[in-house]
Amino acid sequence: MAPEEREETSSLLQSFERRFLAARALRSFPWQSLEEKLRHSGSELLLDILQKTVKHPLCVKHPPSVKYARCFLSELIRKHEAVHQEPSDELYEALAEVLTAEEPTPCHRTYLLPSGDSVTLSESTAIISHGTTGLVTWSAALYLAEWALENTAAFTHRTVLELGSGAGLTGLVICKTCRPRAYIFSDCHSHVLEQLRGNILLNGFLLEPDATAPAQHAEHNAHNSESPVVTVEQLDWDAVTAPQLAALQPDILLAADVLYCPEVILSLVRVLQRLSACRKDEQSLDAYIAFTIRNPETCRLFTTELAAASTERWDRARLVGNTQETVTAITGFSTQEMEEQRAALGSHGKRCLITARNYFPMKSTRRWQF
Repeated sequence: MAPEEREETSSLLQSFERRFLAARALRSFPWQSLEEKLRHSGSELLLDILQKTVKHPLCVKHPPSVKYARCFLSELIRKHEAVHQEPSDELYEALAEVLTAEEPTPCHRTYLLPSGDSVTLSESTAIISHGTTGLVTWSAALYLAEWALENTAAFTHRTVLELGSGAGLTGLVICKTCRPRAYIFSDCHSHVLEQLRGNILLNGFLLEPDATAPAQHAEHNAHNSESPVVTVEQLDWDAVTAPQLAALQPDILLAADVLYCPEVILSLVRVLQRLSACRKDEQSLDAYIAFTIRNPETCRLFTTELAAASTERWDRARLVGNTQETVTAITGFSTQEMEEQRAALGSHGKRCLITARNYFPMKSTRRWQF
């Protein structure tokens, strides 16, 4: 095999591996590129894909949804039979194993990081479960996690508070790659908090009993300077008290996909105000909020309320990834822009988290100072 062809095959295998482990939509897989390759190769490529997906060690240890694996293998078989007349015993054997397997509840998604490490999440198989949408990972969390990977210095040796952590993807990526001093995950739903704690432990982190100021965790930092202090807080934005917020003292606040209705937006802005007022130093609180613009009116309400509650200062708009100064970011992308980006990129997206900046470049950044 020529070097160029070997590189193309390796890239194709990597695309299948990353997408399958993260249980991305089947339409996002590079099926057309696979068909072209199959026309000029034997069944070895399919066997390699099996090893990178269904038979991957991470998949065997933390299996995805059985339904998802079944649909993936069925599509793989269709692509094979469209090119080759002879059926593949290996593919049908893999499908038979999946057909006899019981559906796990919950399932798992695994995201491969540039460092070679990975983040594995246990998630619900339903978008809405136990009366909440917080048991699955939403696109804005992927978006924000990948932005963090490209801006690690923003989090190094700092205390981060994440509001509405959900399944925990963004925070776990930051804890594994950005070296924060402390990371405070938070949510309000009991089932979400239970799953969140499990995902933190699943990824090798220890949980501290409370999220008091980092100075009180000096013993932890002395023994493990590379590992952040990790805590989980139950925070109801409408019920949380000023003393509770004052005990956290974050340098950075994060939130992903929390702007979905007017009532939540008003509660979020009030929490931002309280956190800023509780700071013991005079430095402003940096807030990075990623959200999908599903309803432009909701987005406008957020920016209007935030501007009314703060001394507004606008920085020049920029694309994340260029050389301009990093500022406090309020970011957004629309569902229409997602589809346009997907269509334009096709199978060429190579970034580590599959659905973040490789599909949805950060549109702009704005800064509000309280």
